[in-house]
Amino acid sequence: MYNKGKKYYLAITVCLLLQMLLYAQPGTVEMPYDNTASLEQIMAQTDTSTRQSLFIISEIFITGDRKTKSYIIEREIPFKRGDSLNLTALVNKFDMARRQLMNTRLFNDVTVSLKGFKGYLVDIQVDVKERWYLFPIPYIKPVDRNLAEWAKQGYGLQRVNYGAKLSFHNFTGRNDKLKLWFITGYTRQIQFSYEQPNADKSLKHGYGINVSYATAKEINHQTENNEQQFIPFDNSITISDLTRSLFKGQILNEQVNVAVSYSYRPAIRTRHLVRLSYNKNRIDDVVAVINPKYFNNGKLNLSYPELSYAIEYNNIDFIAYPLKGFIGDVSIARKGINADMNMWQLNAKGLKGWQLARKSYFGIQGNLVVKLPFDQPYYNHRLFGYGDLYLRGLENYVIDGVAAVMIRNTFRSQIAKFNLPIMFSKSHDHIPFRMFLKAYGDMGYSHNANFPQNSLVNRMLYTAGAGIDIVTLYDVAFRFEYSFNQLGQKGLFLHFKNDF
Repeated sequence: MYNKGKKYYLAITVCLLLQMLLYAQPGTVEMPYDNTASLEQIMAQTDTSTRQSLFIISEIFITGDRKTKSYIIEREIPFKRGDSLNLTALVNKFDMARRQLMNTRLFNDVTVSLKGFKGYLVDIQVDVKERWYLFPIPYIKPVDRNLAEWAKQGYGLQRVNYGAKLSFHNFTGRNDKLKLWFITGYTRQIQFSYEQPNADKSLKHGYGINVSYATAKEINHQTENNEQQFIPFDNSITISDLTRSLFKGQILNEQVNVAVSYSYRPAIRTRHLVRLSYNKNRIDDVVAVINPKYFNNGKLNLSYPELSYAIEYNNIDFIAYPLKGFIGDVSIARKGINADMNMWQLNAKGLKGWQLARKSYFGIQGNLVVKLPFDQPYYNHRLFGYGDLYLRGLENYVIDGVAAVMIRNTFRSQIAKFNLPIMFSKSHDHIPFRMFLKAYGDMGYSHNANFPQNSLVNRMLYTAGAGIDIVTLYDVAFRFEYSFNQLGQKGLFLHFKNDF
């Protein structure tokens, strides 16, 4: 932000000096940027009264928005036509506007600059380079929760899902998202979802719809030795001939989900979300025979409503790979209305990042999960090892429970930044790469009263390690991490997205 501030101060200062000479002359003066002077030099060239003078934003010119509606871009800009700002505030607003527009994930690059002036009337230029929004791509992915788990299963191709995904971001140019998934293979899934965050004229209210249907020939029915156990059973599971006769290779799990949501975004950084869903889950008899506590009361069919509320806050530099600022969200959900499904769930997570030096950063991330009452069936015990809730160095394990806390500490230093040029595309004329060297330490705890037989529950857990992150187009972060845990184990782990 410091370097960007120098550019903005210099550009505006040059315009101000010309303004003193040309104030009485009509017309608009176009001024390019020059970043040769330091911030101290720029401030020395402008007196206090000039820096404190108010400039009125006359026009905002937007270029590059072939698909995106201009009012969607203006929604993210922290100033509007007619606003009066002094020099310092204007520079800060320029940087905020760029960050907000990049965090919409609609653009590869954004430039916010001073276009020109007429007296104390200022024109602003916003240049955007849009991403590709339509991704009709084939889908191939292992069914296991991560690459380490797939490796333990022998990298079997029979454990791979395949199909097609149609993802259309910015579907109507209003930052809406349309998804159609058709997946088969080891599991089957059909899903339709549409999210429109800017449904009204004020661009503050939105809605979402999701319908999905999935079946699976395999189910994670219990946890032993901190590892998932599956049916069809592996060599570690011993079951009776009666149970074997129940399993005929049919579908073991069937799930249906229908959900609607409402969102409200009163300002730039804060968003409220209310979601109502209906869920139906059916398991085969063999699951209840092996683990009668999979659902409450040994049931085979579970249908329940779910109502949740979440509030999100975002004030960071780059949402795909946060280095500076704060991002967080808190949600509370009520699942079920009777003894078959009776749970309140609280989730909270946040990340705070600081810049320590020109290219060095420190971040701390915290996660909290509480499920009440604590007496829950196995189905509601998933915690560490699923999604982005895991300790780096314990990826090989799952740690079940009904309450958990996790803290991550990460030090990062940028060691390289470069672009690879592309000749055939104006919107994608280069591929940016940033490389970070990092060191980290994690700690966490999971409370589990119903299934305490696994050794990693009900105890403090610690991990540490170092690695390299590569950040590039479309929010892709390749993470190579060499981690250690308190069990004396170590190893290299690969991840292909950011954790938050």
